[in-house]
Amino acid sequence: MRSKALFWPTVFVSLTSAVADNTPATTSQPVTGPKAIKAIDMLIDEAVKSSKIPGAVIWLEQKGRFYHRAYGQRNIVPAPKPMEKTTIFDAASLTKVVATTPSVMVLMERGKLNLNDPVKKHIPEFSGTGKSEVTIRHLLTHTSGLPPILPRKPPWSGYTTGIKLATATNMRAKPGEKYRYSDVNFILLGEIVRRISGKSLKQFAREAIFAPLGMHNTGFVLNKSAYQRVAPTTREKNGLVQGIVHDPSARSMGGIAGHAGLFTTAPDLARYCRMITGGGTLGKIRILSKDTVILMTSTQTSPSRHKANRGLGWDIDSPFSSPQSKVPAPNHSFGHTGWTGGSIWIHPTSRSFLILLSNRNHPYERRSIRPLREALGKISGKALGLHN
Repeated sequence: MRSKALFWPTVFVSLTSAVADNTPATTSQPVTGPKAIKAIDMLIDEAVKSSKIPGAVIWLEQKGRFYHRAYGQRNIVPAPKPMEKTTIFDAASLTKVVATTPSVMVLMERGKLNLNDPVKKHIPEFSGTGKSEVTIRHLLTHTSGLPPILPRKPPWSGYTTGIKLATATNMRAKPGEKYRYSDVNFILLGEIVRRISGKSLKQFAREAIFAPLGMHNTGFVLNKSAYQRVAPTTREKNGLVQGIVHDPSARSMGGIAGHAGLFTTAPDLARYCRMITGGGTLGKIRILSKDTVILMTSTQTSPSRHKANRGLGWDIDSPFSSPQSKVPAPNHSFGHTGWTGGSIWIHPTSRSFLILLSNRNHPYERRSIRPLREALGKISGKALGLHN
C-alpha cells in the first residue's frame, strides 16, 4: 500500500507495512505492571488537565515489550482534535541525535572524516581568531567555544546565508575550554555532512539512516498533504505553525539544518532507539558498528573541566538531562530533549528507552516541562526495575 509522500521526494509507506520487515518482533504486552502504567497515565493526564501540555504521545519499551499511548489534544485551535499515536511532531533538537550525529558517525566509519579533523578542513571559510583549533569533536560535544545561536537581526533567510552566519560567528571561549550548548555547532556539522557527501542532510540521513530502519514518517521538509497529521506549535500573525519547523534559524534555512528541522513519530523513534540499544543494528540491518555506538554514547567531555557529561551529540548528565532516571552506577543512560516538548532517554544495558513527544508550545509558549520530564523519568525507571 502506498500513498502520497510525506517528505519531498520520498515515497510514504503505510504504518502497517513500515513494521513488516525483518526486525525482531515486538509485542504490545505491557512493558510493566498495571500499577506503574496507571501512575504514568495519571501523570500525563494531569499535565494535560492543568494545561502544561495540550497533549502527548509516549512510548516506553524494554526488550521489545512496550507501552504506547496518546493523550489529550493534538490541536486546541482553531478546533480541538485528539492526539493520535502516529501524530507527527516537530522534533526540534532531537534532530541533533537522530539525524546529524549518526550521519557524522556514518561518514566517520566510511573513512570520510576524523573526529579530530579541524572544522576548517571541511569548511575552509571557517576562519578567525581561535577557529583553526576547533574540531568536529568539539562541535559534537558542545565545547567549541562558539555562541549558542545565530543572530536574528537584521532579518535574514536562506540556507547559504545561515551557513555564512555560522562560519562568521566569533568565538566566546577557547576550543575545549568550556561546555556551552550551541545550535551553531550542529548547523556546521550539518554543512560538513553536505560537503563531504555531496548530499543535503535531508537526503543523506534518509538514505543512510531513516530508509534502512523503516522510519518512513521521519524526515525534513514535510509535504503539505501531511500537515494535517502534524501536532502544531505556536500561533503567529500569519496563522498556526503546523508542518513548518518552529525553530527560527532552521525555518530561515529552508527547514533543513543540523540542529533542528526534523519531523518524526513515536513509532519511528522507537525503531531508532531499538537500533541504538541493539548496538547499531535493527534486525539484519546495520546502521553503525557496536564500537561506534559505544563511542558516541560514552563520556567525551572532561569531568574536571566541563559542567556537563556529554557524549558525541548525546546528553549523559547535564542541566538538560531532565528525563534521566537516576539509576545507580554502573548503569549508564543517555538521551536528548527538544524545545517543542520531545525527549528520548535510553538505558542500553536493559534495552530500555522512554520517548515522550508533546507540543507544549501550542498554541503559545508555555513554561518548561522539565518537572514533567523528571517525574516521568523517575516513574518509568522504577517501573522498569532500574532502581527502587
